[in-house]
Amino acid sequence: MKFVTHCIFPATLLMAITLPAAAQRCKVSYYSRTSSVVVEAYISDAVDQQPEFPGGDNAMMRYINKERRYPREAYKAGIEGRVLCGFVVLPNGTISDIEVVKGVEESIDKEAVRLIRNMPQWKAGRINGTAVPVYCIIPIAFRR
Repeated sequence: MKFVTHCIFPATLLMAITLPAAAQRCKVSYYSRTSSVVVEAYISDAVDQQPEFPGGDNAMMRYINKERRYPREAYKAGIEGRVLCGFVVLPNGTISDIEVVKGVEESIDKEAVRLIRNMPQWKAGRINGTAVPVYCIIPIAFRR
């Protein structure tokens, strides 16, 4: 019995000490162009439960397809592409610090940001059952 206590307890203690530290290493800090402050959030792969659009990914795609307005001039000019937008889902589920990570053209980029800004409140990401801010990136496609 002595062997079990000496081997299992230290291993459990080691896990309890290193798990929170591992989660801290997955936090990102970046300078937000929208709010002019340094934003700290977890990377979406580092959380136990990912943030989720209400109704899931299919509901998010329906929302984007329903609400997306292709800018007229960009459409006429035949401009197409995929805008990568980054944003933070806060612990209360609201979206903040929206930015264009990879843009296509100014009017299309602005439309992608508008779509995300108007999204309904998300289900927050969680680590050990606690809601945390999570940085997410989603693509929004513009095809004629």
